[in-house]
Amino acid sequence: MGYYKYVKEAYEGIRDKIKHPENKDMRDLIFERKLDWRRGPSVARVEKPTRIDRARQYGYKAKQGFIVARVRVRRGGMRKSRPTRGRKPKRMGVNKITPAKSIQRIGEERTQRRFPNLEVLGSYWLWEDGQYKWYEVVLVDPSHPSIESDKEVNWICGSQHRRRVFRGLTPAGKKGRGLLNKGKGAEKVRPSLRAKGRRAK
Repeated sequence: MGYYKYVKEAYEGIRDKIKHPENKDMRDLIFERKLDWRRGPSVARVEKPTRIDRARQYGYKAKQGFIVARVRVRRGGMRKSRPTRGRKPKRMGVNKITPAKSIQRIGEERTQRRFPNLEVLGSYWLWEDGQYKWYEVVLVDPSHPSIESDKEVNWICGSQHRRRVFRGLTPAGKKGRGLLNKGKGAEKVRPSLRAKGRRAK
């Protein structure tokens, strides 16, 4: 079994206490780190990825041009204010009002705004509690010489990939747009549900 598989099992066992009771030390370590994460900024650059196996899935390399940032997003709905008059109770529109995209996509977009000269490759779940969710976002500098000369990742240097996170082109964005469904039964999900029927004939 390879090194990355051990890392994956150690981290996935944090959620599952029954199947992986031996990962108590790993959970305690994350709990200690979470205290600093809550006190720190909502978007913070980190020196190394916490989950190296997941970061490598999105093309991360320990070289210049790659950056990893940790983002904190508040959980739950949109917290609409309650109207003071002119509504039936059922028309108040307070509870169960949620955004049209996932919390992970929101975190990616906030990270992109924090680092406007970088591009988001992908992100992965890091931790969550009753109030927040944390993700680590892998970013790359498309204008860095080491990225431009890397044949495995220099595809992102093209102008068509600029601000890709706002167009739902990251893995989390494609999942939210329903593009993980392929084949029969998925004819109406491309390029998007809203664009279906508006194409020029």
